[in-house]
Amino acid sequence: MNILVARSKQDFETAFNKLAAATALGCDTETSGLSARGARLFSVQFSDGDFNVLVPISENIRLGLLEEILANPAITKIFHNAKFDLEFLRESGAAVENVFCTMIAEKVLTKGANQSASLAETLYRYFAVDLDKSQRAKFNKNWDGNWTPELVDYALSDVVYLPELMREQKLWLERLGLKEDFERQMRKII
Repeated sequence: MNILVARSKQDFETAFNKLAAATALGCDTETSGLSARGARLFSVQFSDGDFNVLVPISENIRLGLLEEILANPAITKIFHNAKFDLEFLRESGAAVENVFCTMIAEKVLTKGANQSASLAETLYRYFAVDLDKSQRAKFNKNWDGNWTPELVDYALSDVVYLPELMREQKLWLERLGLKEDFERQMRKII
């Protein structure tokens, strides 16, 4: 996995140049809790499926140039549970355009099947990826904000598969005639 933890001006320029060339990017946040008003934003992650960037907000690093990526309507930003991440990003002042939510797509695709739409179970069904979520417990109000290699890998594992997952889900939404249902559900969160 090609990883960049963006801290310096040069890191941000490198990240911007690579990510701006993408048509779709997996995106995610790590936070201290569930409410954007009461919890802290710890990081924002991006992936084109190969190049992966983590912005360590917990280290007083700002999104900088990468806010332009989020606001660029020509790039699809793919989230799993977009409503959650968008609340934190908007609370921090970032504008986000052109969003695809893989969780909503999965709920539309599996309606009535009593299947979980969690990211871990969704990735397992599509790609046989066994996503380890054990590191998640470290992100709480008492976390010291230091990014270990294990935490970086964990945070980026949530975004690296999202571009391919979106491609697969779009195919199934089209095949099953569920594209309009999905778009209707997306309008509720945008």
